[in-house]
Amino acid sequence: IMFRVPWMNDKSEMCINRGFRIQYSSAIGPYKGGCRFHPSVNLSVLKFLGFEQILKNSLTTLPMGGGKGGSDFDPKGKTDREVMSFCQSFMTELQRHIGQFTDVPAGDIGVGGREIGYMFGQYKRLTNKFEGVLTGKKYNWGGSLIRPEATGYGAVYYLQEMMQDNQTEMKGKVVLVSGSGNVAQYACEKLIQLQAKCCSFSDSDGTIIEPEGFTVEGLAKIMDIKNNLRGRCQDYMNFSKTAKFYAGQRPWAVFEGHVDVIM
Repeated sequence: IMFRVPWMNDKSEMCINRGFRIQYSSAIGPYKGGCRFHPSVNLSVLKFLGFEQILKNSLTTLPMGGGKGGSDFDPKGKTDREVMSFCQSFMTELQRHIGQFTDVPAGDIGVGGREIGYMFGQYKRLTNKFEGVLTGKKYNWGGSLIRPEATGYGAVYYLQEMMQDNQTEMKGKVVLVSGSGNVAQYACEKLIQLQAKCCSFSDSDGTIIEPEGFTVEGLAKIMDIKNNLRGRCQDYMNFSKTAKFYAGQRPWAVFEGHVDVIM
């Protein structure tokens, strides 16, 4: 499914992006897969991700088919009003093709709780239905407990099982985490709980290194910068005297010292 998404920016200029939704098979249940907003999104990328989603969904043993969607819209640098304008226009067309028993999109890169909220509000307005048509909603309007933490925690639990299989443990291990979104944040949180040292976050601007590992307070600051202030990893430098920022670099290219795990 391909469609145009017209929306108005804050300069009252009309912008047009391309929207997509790939649906593979709903033989055993509704299509299920994320929705990605990023300039790299095109039909080929989403076909691959949708096919991959079939395999991931099959591992859950739940009756779901594979799907994936999104747009080449870039939410980075946009105001809340611009993001809302785009999301509402995107959902105006997408709502014809989804439903709680048809296709249930979720968040992905560039699509967090804010974007899901704007889209769900528009879906409800157009269809007059409050139903489980989108996952990733906030708690106060239909979201699921532990959902935000699930992917990051799960990655660390998987790592923990691998370590136990190799007769070692998480305590004291030095871990480099790539990214700074939902998955990276909660992976770091679980690493701290398991007494490992999470020493990095990164985004498209570069990498922030905390040589002795992020503390609970440091992680809370990263979460505030990324989730509430919509800032960049570099902004953490205003909070920490020990952190180092490396522009345009990945964590494993700049970390000085022994590393046990890269995530």
